[in-house]
Amino acid sequence: MKLTVVHDWLVTQAGAEKVLEEMLRVFPQADIHTLVYQPEVFKQSIIGQRPVITSLVDSLPRARKSYRSYLPIMPYAVEQFDLTDYDLIVSSSHAVAKGVLVGAGQLHLSYVHSPIRYAWDLYQQYLREAKLTSGLKATLAKIILHYVRLWDSSTANRVDVFLANSEYVAQRIWRTYRRPARVLYPPVEVDRFDPARAREDFYLTMSRFVPYKKIDLIAETFTRLGKPLVVIGSGPDWEKVKALAGPNVQLLGRQPDNVVADYMSRCRAFVFAADEDFGIVPVEAQAAGAPVIAYGKGGTLETVIPNQTGVLFGQQNVESLTRAIQLFEEQVGRFDPRVIRRNAERFRPERFRQEFRAIVDAAYQAKQAGDDPERAVMQLRLPSPHAELSALRL
Repeated sequence: MKLTVVHDWLVTQAGAEKVLEEMLRVFPQADIHTLVYQPEVFKQSIIGQRPVITSLVDSLPRARKSYRSYLPIMPYAVEQFDLTDYDLIVSSSHAVAKGVLVGAGQLHLSYVHSPIRYAWDLYQQYLREAKLTSGLKATLAKIILHYVRLWDSSTANRVDVFLANSEYVAQRIWRTYRRPARVLYPPVEVDRFDPARAREDFYLTMSRFVPYKKIDLIAETFTRLGKPLVVIGSGPDWEKVKALAGPNVQLLGRQPDNVVADYMSRCRAFVFAADEDFGIVPVEAQAAGAPVIAYGKGGTLETVIPNQTGVLFGQQNVESLTRAIQLFEEQVGRFDPRVIRRNAERFRPERFRQEFRAIVDAAYQAKQAGDDPERAVMQLRLPSPHAELSALRL
């Protein structure tokens, strides 16, 4: 079968791009379609070794830097891809990729990292943080996002099978599109990390500095407590975080993978305050044997085991995070790096590749036989990560 993967945009290497890389390892013959592409970012990646077809957005002024500003025309742009020669289309979507046009004889699987967050779940928060609550610009933004929601809802009918990166996202897919989704957890490169090193007396967090990641909350909490914190990452909220960071908070900016792995292998605990769809970074920390202090909502409920691999807190505020840190320090001796590492190993890339291949084969065979691909995938029996989770709950 001839295959292409449609990815929203390829401008940076993050969790969604890691998923795309593993898809290409399963199907190395696949083409790639994307709205915007920065080839220099992917020179060392399997992505850079495949044909990449871009949309009209890629040729617009400053598109590779300010691609998000072209959101109003992205639905139109993604519909202009000519996919008629492909038997199988896999969309890797957190924005508009799932909205490609496909024919009746083609199979479309959509791996959804998230329904468009700023149009759905984070709509009001996005407007507040962008200062778009009143005035002409706010009205225009609301109108655009209104039509994005209408378009996004209508494109659910273009997908044969939905795949979700967590149970949390599967629930949101059902609420948004009224379609079931098979959970396929994203791959985590656990072998990059060493869980056997001695722990040192500092806490660690790492993320893009954007509002929903709540790095400002973590910096403020540790400044008040006076406990040592190392922060890796950068982004639009850099100045805000810097203003809140006391002398005990060290801001390192972006760091290469080897430096990240080193800090994760030595930190006392990793701190994570975002409401995340899945959250690869907390799993990476656990692969390094580090306990995780995390906000107890979203994907972390599926990756952090309370009192065995970490501590969860209930509110995104200083008081709740402070209580979680204090609870962690009271029971720090109970966290076994071997158990923490075993939990992370449930998300190995090998598992993702095996399950992705089995899902594609089941859907394709059902399509060829004139059966329902969605039903075939939902009924497919695969080894369950949850069974392994039950074994860890000693």
